[in-house]
Amino acid sequence: MKVFFRKAVHGFEKGSVIVILMAMMLLPVLEMASRWILHQGIPGSMLYTQQLTLWIAFLGALLAAASGRHLCLATGELIPGIAFKRFAGTYAAALSVAVCALLAVASARIVQIDIAVARLLPGGIPEWWSELVMPVAMGLTALRFAWKASDKWAWKLAALLLGAALVALGFLVKDPHALLWPGALALLVGIFLGTPVFVVMAGLAMLLFFADGTSISAVPTETYRLVASATLPAIPLLTAAGYILAEGGASKRLLRLADAVLGWAPGAVAVMVTLVLAGFTAFTGGSGVTILALGGLALPMMISENYPEDFSLGLVTSSGSLGLLFPPSLPVILYAVVAAASVEDLFIAGFLPGLLLVLVMAFYGLGMGIKHRAPRHPFQLKEAFRALWNAKWELAIPVIVMASVFTGFATMVEAAALALLTAIISQAFIFKDLHWRKQLPETLAKSGSLVGAVLILLGVAMGLTSYLVDAEIPAAVIAWTKLHIQSPVVFLLMLNAALLVLGSVLEIYSAIIILAPLLAPLALAYGIDPLHLGIIFLANMELGFLFPPMGLNLILASTRFGRPLAHLYKVTLPFLLIRTAVVIGITFLPMLSVGVLAKVKAWRAKPPTATVVPGGDFYG
Repeated sequence: MKVFFRKAVHGFEKGSVIVILMAMMLLPVLEMASRWILHQGIPGSMLYTQQLTLWIAFLGALLAAASGRHLCLATGELIPGIAFKRFAGTYAAALSVAVCALLAVASARIVQIDIAVARLLPGGIPEWWSELVMPVAMGLTALRFAWKASDKWAWKLAALLLGAALVALGFLVKDPHALLWPGALALLVGIFLGTPVFVVMAGLAMLLFFADGTSISAVPTETYRLVASATLPAIPLLTAAGYILAEGGASKRLLRLADAVLGWAPGAVAVMVTLVLAGFTAFTGGSGVTILALGGLALPMMISENYPEDFSLGLVTSSGSLGLLFPPSLPVILYAVVAAASVEDLFIAGFLPGLLLVLVMAFYGLGMGIKHRAPRHPFQLKEAFRALWNAKWELAIPVIVMASVFTGFATMVEAAALALLTAIISQAFIFKDLHWRKQLPETLAKSGSLVGAVLILLGVAMGLTSYLVDAEIPAAVIAWTKLHIQSPVVFLLMLNAALLVLGSVLEIYSAIIILAPLLAPLALAYGIDPLHLGIIFLANMELGFLFPPMGLNLILASTRFGRPLAHLYKVTLPFLLIRTAVVIGITFLPMLSVGVLAKVKAWRAKPPTATVVPGGDFYG
């Protein structure tokens, strides 16, 4: 009976997330079709899509708590010993219980206020009905963290009681400042013991607001305001599309196409692997998915073609993080949302730097292929056309996104909805790589849990950012930095070094959400173009995946291929050095990013209305 109840609850949660994702996909598609066929849109479709994004954020966060998918610092992997791991798990769970319970209470206050205001969504539905998902989901998430604390009932109960005690302490203490430093220290310890990043950020934000005499409801208020972003719904839609491609047979078809087109050239296999892995990362938005999905195919292929095993392992590991600057990359979209930048402009500015990173890696592989006399295959036009036709649906997805957005045919959200629809139709119904009833729902549920983990982190980060802005912390940081670092060149060198180290510890979504709002005003103080900063930021995050000791690609490749981490450090070092040189070049040659963007904008202007601004001067 207990197992049946657990499965029923989990099944209901998964089903809810899947239904919401499908509704989020269909609404923009129908809106676009209505606009182009009937010359008028569907009233309120965008508003409801944004409200569904709120639901996918909170229900996905609840689902992520069940599957352990909330984003944490990589330091949690270093905890030694079973006994200490159990203590760390209970401590992290107790903090999570307390913070989520407080978020539930704070969210309930927002709902209570909006009931009195009585705002209505299109169709006459009270807005507070939608807002109810926040307190309900956070309350259930608190209970779930306690349940997942351990497989032992005593530890589960300990996490729940300790979390409840922390909540009670917050209500009993009369001096708000008395909680600030002990609470901040407890959260700092927690993040190194595996507490989810969103819990730590939300807890810190509530402590700061409480100490400042402001209601802790300010945190979920900022989270709710996030749904007003016109671009945000594209994130869950593209995440789902990437998951479907990764779980389907897209990787095999793309490798076949690359082999058919490039197999005749010397060193072609290395070039092919580089291009396909980079393209797949752009599809899925994560290098981890690329290594897991393609690594098992690409590594044996290279070894069979006479490439040294160490070089092959290094190329596959490092190429897994290429492609994050190309459409429809999720990190680019998330950075644009957080930094309030244009997604389209960021993709244009990142195209040439991204291409340069890929080409340098491809040429290195080409040289190694020639050196080791990798075999070549005769070009067969018929096979090339067959492979191209077989991979047409996978190739169509980035084309749909880029063409529809850049031509104005569709918004970013509508293009993302089309991408998800194309992925579902191709993988589940045309190729039938995913069974529409058995595998497709599970894949969508997995993507929903990742979406929830990212969006809930983004939401609470907005709350923390709001406090920092009110307290004028960014202004103080800028003043201190300008006092001690006068040269923009020195600042950029230090920025690259800091981002490289942080990129090896922070998961990329966490890094964007935490660091981008702080770096944007700092870079402006040195006359650095905000879009150029975005390219520098994302290029360093790509590089951080390879930086020892905890780079994500190193850990995943070690697990996937059964190699010690120390061996991965050695085989990826040449690739790390090569890409570091390219990233430094991208940093100090802004004409590669904002210069190209300026030329594209000038070319689009008909007739030209302004002089092209040179992209080479980032000093203001």
